[in-house]
Amino acid sequence: MRKERILIHCDLDAFFASVEILHHGFSEDEPLIIGSDPQQGRGRGIVSTCNYAAREYGVRSAMPISEAWRRCPGQPFGPARYIRGTRSLYSMASRRVMKILRSNSDKFEQASIDEAYLDVTETVDGEWDEAMALARRLQRSIHENVGLTASFGIGPTRIIAKMSSEVNKPNGIHRVLPDEVLEFFESRSVREVPGIGPKTANTLAEWGISTMDEAVELGELALARMTSRRFSSWMLRVVDGSTSNVVSPLRSRRSIGKERTFSVDQSDHEHVLEILEQLTKNVLEKARTEGIAGRLAEVKIRYTGFQTHTHGRSIPVAMDDTEVFLRQVRRLFAENIHQDENVRLIGFRLGQLEELDTRQTTLQFGDESE
Repeated sequence: MRKERILIHCDLDAFFASVEILHHGFSEDEPLIIGSDPQQGRGRGIVSTCNYAAREYGVRSAMPISEAWRRCPGQPFGPARYIRGTRSLYSMASRRVMKILRSNSDKFEQASIDEAYLDVTETVDGEWDEAMALARRLQRSIHENVGLTASFGIGPTRIIAKMSSEVNKPNGIHRVLPDEVLEFFESRSVREVPGIGPKTANTLAEWGISTMDEAVELGELALARMTSRRFSSWMLRVVDGSTSNVVSPLRSRRSIGKERTFSVDQSDHEHVLEILEQLTKNVLEKARTEGIAGRLAEVKIRYTGFQTHTHGRSIPVAMDDTEVFLRQVRRLFAENIHQDENVRLIGFRLGQLEELDTRQTTLQFGDESE
């Protein structure tokens, strides 16, 4: 029987927008949209993020910037303020927050620039009430020292802690005790569960299943016939609180990558490949700087019309050798590019990361594995 853990998930509220509001002194009531230049509705690219005021107009992250302008025009044509954003500000604010979180947990895992998992089991001596008090102290410390608000979720598994942090947003705390897990999932939409994508949710909806308790009532075998045996088993483990409760620093960086969205869709695929090669070089340079290596090369290609394809190849051992990954990238691009289509976005991602002491810098095999 596994040992019960107390996990905390911290999610900074509308992080990028909040940092910009804090830095520039913008009003929180003014819609703020961060992304590429909207060019009065004719711009390319997507919305990076927005504040809560902009979300009231239906603006969302990853939305085409032209659609965001249609819903919430920028000044003086509408109420919104559009800015490009400043990456250095976000990195600085994130480091300050993560330092606070890291110093108050047994195990710390940064999941992204604006969220993290903490295992505080030993810190609070297994006391759930003390975990609640710790979350309040962390919330207060982040606001006093950084000027940002954060929402916290407390639970026995990673999934439950993450979902709990969404319950009382913004600037809220929600706790789910081990004996409250079943109640927590009653009438909760399957779409709220991390790991259940739109395609699977739509499949379940076709069978009349929209909530987690409906799925549990159906049973594992019937659920497996609709989806798969592996998925049905996992879904039931989510509800009984037996999914992963491991917080590990090594999981903080599953992959690193860079993308480039073109202002005009590109028909010159040679130029696109040149950009892809430069992105690859930048990512590998960043990997070496951070002391990590990877086994997986992924190329992302988005065409006109937002049709997106990701293609990957792995190598036998984790490496940080630029030329090895350039060979992978060129092959992936040449084998998969749609010659008669224009490219809107190109990207490279290095995955299956390991720390430097487990990597090999020179490939000593005749060929790379699939």
